[in-house]
Amino acid sequence: MKTPDSRFYCPLITVGTIILDENESSHAVRVCRAANGDTLQLCDGLGHYADATITKADAKACEVRVDVVEDAPFKRPRLNLGIACLKDDALEEVVFHAAQTETDSIIFLRTDYSQEPKNSDLKKTVRRAELKSLVSLKQSKKPWMTRIEGPIEFDKWLKDYQGDLILCDIDGERKLDLGLDVSAEGADGKCTAVPVTLLVGPEGGFSPREIEAVKSFKNGKVHLLNLGNTRLRARTAAVIALGKVL
Repeated sequence: MKTPDSRFYCPLITVGTIILDENESSHAVRVCRAANGDTLQLCDGLGHYADATITKADAKACEVRVDVVEDAPFKRPRLNLGIACLKDDALEEVVFHAAQTETDSIIFLRTDYSQEPKNSDLKKTVRRAELKSLVSLKQSKKPWMTRIEGPIEFDKWLKDYQGDLILCDIDGERKLDLGLDVSAEGADGKCTAVPVTLLVGPEGGFSPREIEAVKSFKNGKVHLLNLGNTRLRARTAAVIALGKVL
């Protein structure tokens, strides 16, 4: 009996017989060459996972048996990443890397200096980002899938947001001692901490007006984080910032 070194996505994990969708079935049978009797690690991106035994190795509809469904040892993370809309495939690149970490959601923000058409709905970009997040979920073996939100106007998002903020700023601290517990909930399922959102601007940064709006934010604490002496691309800054916070 062998176990492919990957997790397989199953949106509804229950005890009993499950048929995987065609994408996951093909990956298991054609790519990983899994056969009857082999074990697959399933995850639903919602904090549940299970070892499943293949009962029918079909590349289009792989049938597996689940005996026990397990819960993740910790609750959904409370750290979010708010990043300005970028050009080309930069947002997808950010999602691919950031979604491998314990990040609850990634919000695409339309800022004063955003580098995408103001009349663009970014539907294709959002959909591709969701697929990147799914790939990262399975590759990193996280129990929670990083959600993709937006695009949304920065001013509207900030007005409605309740929680703490971390702004990447040249005048910030090199290290933040936040005591950040990535868990959003306690053992009783009740929320024990406010969300924290890390803000990364577009190339050229947030506008002076937006920076002032963040610094004067009243619905939570505001922390300033310095990322170093060099000028970073926005996609690089997002990953470096997450590394400093997590």
